This record gives sequence, C-alpha cells and structure tokens, in this order.
Amino acid sequence: MANPPFPDVSGPVTLAGPAGALELHVDLPGDDATPLPLVAIVCHPLPTEGGTMHNKVVTMAARALRELGATTVRFNFRGTGESAGSFDEGRGEVDDLHAVAAWVREQRPGDALWLAGFSFGAYVALRAAASLQPGVLVTIAPPAGRWDFDSIALPTMPWLVIQGENDEVVDPQAVYDWLEQEKAQAELVRMPDTTHFFHRKLIDLRGAIKNGVKAYLPAAT
Repeated sequence: MANPPFPDVSGPVTLAGPAGALELHVDLPGDDATPLPLVAIVCHPLPTEGGTMHNKVVTMAARALRELGATTVRFNFRGTGESAGSFDEGRGEVDDLHAVAAWVREQRPGDALWLAGFSFGAYVALRAAASLQPGVLVTIAPPAGRWDFDSIALPTMPWLVIQGENDEVVDPQAVYDWLEQEKAQAELVRMPDTTHFFHRKLIDLRGAIKNGVKAYLPAAT
C-alpha cells in the first residue's frame, strides 16, 4: 500500500509498516495555540498489559504538546488495535517508530521532529533516539530495571524525564540510579504522590511537559 499524504485535519491514518498496516491518529494544534513547524510522535505503554495510543497518559502528553503549537502523531505498535503483526519485545516496535518518523519527515520536511513516550513507549523512544535524532525527547516513567537499558545510547538532544515518586510499576529509584550512573544530561522532574498512571495528577503532568519543553519550541512560520 502507498502511504497517504500528511492530513490537514485531525483524524486516523493508516501507514504501511514493517509488519503490515500501522494505525495512527494525527491531531493538529489546539485552537488557542499558534501552529508551529513541529510534529511530535508519542509512543504508548506496554501492549501486553493493555497499552494503546488511547492511554490517558499518552493522550495528555499529546494534548500538552498541541497546546504549545505542535502537531501530534499517536500510533499503535504492531499487534495493537488495528496495527498488524505481533508484540516483539521492543525490537519490532522500534522499527514501527522508525516507519512513522520516516513518513513524518517525508511529508513534513520543514518541521522539527520530537519524540515522546510513556513507560514501554519511553523505552522504545530511547532506543530509537540515537538514530532518529529528534529535536527533543520526552520520557515519562522510563522503565529502567524492567527492560534492557544497558544497550541504550544516551540521548544527546534536550531530554526531559518525568517520574512519579509513588510509581508502583516502574521503580523510581531505579530510574534515578540509572540517570545518575550514566551521568545523563537530562532534566529530571520528580512528581511527588504520583503513581504510574498519574491518577489525579494528569493536569500536573501536562504542566510539567509544557514547562520542560517550551524553551526548545521552534519559531512560528
């Protein structure tokens, strides 16, 4: 199948992915935001535990970026929703992300590309960051201690890490220890009284994302 052009209205898109069709959803900037030459791809949590592009942390992260003027792209990894294929322990999911990013860059060559991810999606975004070289990387509850972080090349671009201090899925201390031992050049935001899925803290998450990335926004055209 031939890939479609980038839409000029918000809505679903289907791409040809490495394992078959990939289900995407493109959302244009909020009505109150000045549209910027910026597309942010947001990756979802572990599909084997129910994670999809409709996860509330993913949708809130995308909303925060749209309120700043970005266009956002959410997509379902292989084997999730209407995306073909089956779960591949992060390897094929990195390939899925590369396919989405290649389409964005082909269709919007003048735009900056940012990556964001939540939990397993943060792991996938981290694994892809060295090759994709996004302008900014946002990782929410990166699952250090649950996945192989030893092979990840540390990001060199502006990098925001947001971690809930009461996370019951990802060990917050494992995240802090990983960042410290790797001497990571990341801006770390620790959110007190916050669980993995940011229950009752989604508005705070939105603020943390907006505050953490606003200095890197491209100028409006």
